[in-house]
Amino acid sequence: MYSFKNDYSEGAHPRILEALIKTNMEQTAGYGLDEYSESAIELIKKKIKRNDAEVHLLVGGTQTNLIAMAAFLRSHEAVISAETGHVLVHETGAIEATGHKVISVPSKDGKLKPENIAKVVEQHTDEHMVKPKLVYISNPTEIGTIYKKEELKQLSEVCKEKDLILYVDGARLGSALCSFENDLDISDLARLTDAFYIGGTKGGALMGEALVICKDSLKKEFRFHVKQRGGMFAKGRILGMQFLELFKDDLYFELANHANKMADILREGIKTAGFEFMIEASTNQVFPIFPNDLIEKLQENYDFLLWEKIDVEKSAVRLVTSWATDEDEVQKFVNQLLNEVQNN
Repeated sequence: MYSFKNDYSEGAHPRILEALIKTNMEQTAGYGLDEYSESAIELIKKKIKRNDAEVHLLVGGTQTNLIAMAAFLRSHEAVISAETGHVLVHETGAIEATGHKVISVPSKDGKLKPENIAKVVEQHTDEHMVKPKLVYISNPTEIGTIYKKEELKQLSEVCKEKDLILYVDGARLGSALCSFENDLDISDLARLTDAFYIGGTKGGALMGEALVICKDSLKKEFRFHVKQRGGMFAKGRILGMQFLELFKDDLYFELANHANKMADILREGIKTAGFEFMIEASTNQVFPIFPNDLIEKLQENYDFLLWEKIDVEKSAVRLVTSWATDEDEVQKFVNQLLNEVQNN
């Protein structure tokens, strides 16, 4: 059975494993103070064109989100998120467990709009309510849509106007930046947001996310927060080595391009077979709507998520491609789909 269930089923790109093996017996400083981590951080700063930014290498996405929000927010301050946002739906209340409410905003395309943010701020009027302080978005969103440059610029402007922190979850950032619809450069994120992270776990690394803090007031004593929340990895060189490999010659974007290309093949095959999508997206997540009996047949050979029930006869599923997805397996999926349609 081949899996389209997520983009972290495979281990890591061979170059990363080779680099880890090659340096395995070297003795280095711990807790991210080694030369590999420092070199990786300098590469990322150069790529985002912000030498004044702080970069912290952490193990996972949920860990990165909760440490950042616990550090950035005072006890009475809250997070604004789309109703599909990862921090709201898929992190087991991790943000709430740090003492911060997540305010849900309805969104058909998974994205927040400036008017959504302004409305939440207007609704929270006094000290009897939490105070909205941080705007959480992910790029791409949980349903594969992306933010264009003008959209991010508008969010940045309303956040500055309302004195809010703009934070971007970049678990699949490579896929967003390599989308054929995208007009953002990674340096635009460093210019328009207060903090964002670059996802390695879903981008070809064994593990790891690179949190970039751009706003000076958010940088103070951040390593204390990392340590207190259990995020200070003793063998930090393992994270540093991986980001060094991913960014020294743009391997990160090469792998994201591959994931998107595989998803594009799936999308075209699904369209050719005559099926529609729950949402039109251009990243490595695909959300086709299939008859339930077809889903059962496909599940004999492929693993994927049932995403949403559409009606009694049809459901939306999620197919995810990765940096390592085999093109032959993608084509086999498309062929089975076409054959099932022809035979019915």
